[in-house]
Amino acid sequence: MCDQILLVDDEEGICKILSISLQDSGYEVFTACSGEDALEIYFKKKPPIVLTDIKMPGMDGIELLRRIKQENPETEVIMITGHGDMNLAIKSLKHEATDFVTKPINDDVLEIALKRAKERILMRRQLREYTENLERLVEEKTRKLLDAERMAAVGETVSGLAHAIKNIAGSLKGGVFVLDKGLELDNKQYLREGWRMVKGNVDKIRNLSMDLLNYGKSTEIRCQISDPNQPPQEVFKLIEPQAKEHGIILEAKLDPNLEPFLFDSEGIYRCVLTICSNALDSFRAASLMTENGDPIERMKEEKRVVIESRKTENWAVEYRISDTGAGMTEKVRDKIFQSFFSTKGAEGTGIGLMMAQKIIKQHHGSIEVESELGKGATFIIRLPKNPNPL
Repeated sequence: MCDQILLVDDEEGICKILSISLQDSGYEVFTACSGEDALEIYFKKKPPIVLTDIKMPGMDGIELLRRIKQENPETEVIMITGHGDMNLAIKSLKHEATDFVTKPINDDVLEIALKRAKERILMRRQLREYTENLERLVEEKTRKLLDAERMAAVGETVSGLAHAIKNIAGSLKGGVFVLDKGLELDNKQYLREGWRMVKGNVDKIRNLSMDLLNYGKSTEIRCQISDPNQPPQEVFKLIEPQAKEHGIILEAKLDPNLEPFLFDSEGIYRCVLTICSNALDSFRAASLMTENGDPIERMKEEKRVVIESRKTENWAVEYRISDTGAGMTEKVRDKIFQSFFSTKGAEGTGIGLMMAQKIIKQHHGSIEVESELGKGATFIIRLPKNPNPL
């Protein structure tokens, strides 16, 4: 199926020569001399790759691209442009064209564009097969081990994971595309930008994998008599250099009169670290909102993160992590502990707060957030004297 191409060009001579060349390369070629004819052939044959001229009488290449993507977004469409058609070429990329080649067509450049299109088709197929196999495996395991309610929860988690993988894969393909363009055009700026995008997304894959391993590696907390101030102290030491680097004041207000009690010190350390890391990130979000013209009153104040511990009447310890960052809306507050929900877009996985909530629940404790958009946020963790692990 991947060896089928629909070739569209209103110049009969070019169409014939290109068709012969593509057939010699092993492709089955369907040809059309207008956008209208091309659509008719496309709906009948469903070729995975379309190679079309961008300027044609009647329906032009941009409109043909748009109509094809409406029918099947996964069709790879390569645009043929003239040297003066760069604006149209860029416009076609905004409509999700795979690539563009300029006239007169260089055989090597066309081969690279076709190779890229076939690789995208193969990558989608492999990702779809992987996702289907993963869903099938999860389904088989959960059918044996879980009741109907837990199976539904696992289904939601798999869906969120697939969405996270899709986001990373899309960003990774974008970086590869920019890299390919840099190699093709010998453009060092494209090469640097593409490599930065690829490296960033490789880090996201690694972080997602580690977060998933941490989330699922243990079903029980490991409690021992520990100092409740130890987790926040260790987090403070770890993130203090990063806070200073970004001009953020980091404070620790820890109650020296707290008594040691039974809890999972390592698990609570991970919870506090996740929330504090999110707090540092919130200042970047606030800066972006201010740059975009969204007024944030608190941006006039000092950038500050405060980690507190205290004893309350009904709890062994209460941790409060407060920041003066971007804050969040009520809608976001209601979702932050849901599976794979993240306010960081493609940069976040949404697993950190999922894991924190899981650990706190296993302690029979509570975690909540108080926040308004533009007015910072306060996360409150409360732990009982006797966690009685789930």
